[in-house]
Amino acid sequence: MVIDTDNNPSRFRPRSPRESIEPMLAPLIPKASYIDPWNHSFFSFLNGLLSFIMIVIVALGGFFYFVNVQLDKPGPLPVARAVIVSKGMSLNSIATRIQREGIISDSALFIAGAMLRQLTTRLQAGEFWVPEHVTMNDVLNTLAYGDAILYKITIPEGQTSLQIITFLKENEILEGALNVIPPEGVLLPDTYKFMRGTSRQDILDRMREAHTRVLDRIWERRSHDLPLKSKDELVILASIVEKETGRADERPRVASVFINRLKRSMRLQSDPTIIYGLVGGKGSLGRSILKSDIEKHTAYNTYKIKGLPPTPIANPGLAALDAAANPSRTNDFYFVSDGNGGHFFASTLKEHNRNVYFWRNHRDKIRRSKKEAESKETTPSTP
Repeated sequence: MVIDTDNNPSRFRPRSPRESIEPMLAPLIPKASYIDPWNHSFFSFLNGLLSFIMIVIVALGGFFYFVNVQLDKPGPLPVARAVIVSKGMSLNSIATRIQREGIISDSALFIAGAMLRQLTTRLQAGEFWVPEHVTMNDVLNTLAYGDAILYKITIPEGQTSLQIITFLKENEILEGALNVIPPEGVLLPDTYKFMRGTSRQDILDRMREAHTRVLDRIWERRSHDLPLKSKDELVILASIVEKETGRADERPRVASVFINRLKRSMRLQSDPTIIYGLVGGKGSLGRSILKSDIEKHTAYNTYKIKGLPPTPIANPGLAALDAAANPSRTNDFYFVSDGNGGHFFASTLKEHNRNVYFWRNHRDKIRRSKKEAESKETTPSTP
């Protein structure tokens, strides 16, 4: 066997006959040229990270399941009751309070539930009603989305601002101090609803806003032949009407008497203005008006001054404001009490004097009749 080494130098040339008949071995691949991708350090780190993430996911899933199960378990509250959340309370404070009051069993689970449901900033202040054995989930729903218990306060028409301030201070559910007495006639008496934690000043502000809103509307649809130059004068007249009669059906007619007097430049001669001139915001004189009171000069004595007094003498309600803005069209210039909560009206002084005479001669009889009727109602019948 001859190998041409000149033309093919890479061919093997045996050195002996034995080597020529033995098979050639393939050359060995160097170890450095082979890399196992699964044993590489990066892939080992990635594999460990994925395993850790899976463990965390499983653990979180278990935790969420545990929390949700606990949140839906009936709570320890034996009977239904109200829960109070004050303004500015933190989630931790709320959880601590309702656990201490026996509404929930675990404040930490309650906090976890609020965080998981993203309700930490939605919990409302107020007073809420919760049923017996309420679950923590239901407590969260109530505090986040439920309606708070509403209270109401009714301010009677015709009270002075000082009387209203005193009335608000006596309410035990409202909070906060009232140090400034509003001007007379800027508050609208009405029924106002509020939640526990509402301040007295808030109610006062709402009364003032309601008055402004109502007065603007009534002024726009007033009778245009009124001898009133401004909204302030309308309120002054309405306050007098409010104090003169407690009957809603009489207010437009009482207002017409004062409107007719103003048009004739007659003095209004209203007894409630005398009282206000004597006692101011206190409201009540505590006795009958004396002749000396009528003769006493004050800025509010409409027996002595012409036209309207300088300010309202009370806070009129909606009906009185509307009556002053849209009085009945009458020829009446006088009225006197009929002894039954109403009045006799007259267009002439002669007719008025006759009504006054009737009232003076029959008021004692009317009072006796009323007392006898009241006595019969309160006296128990014999079997």
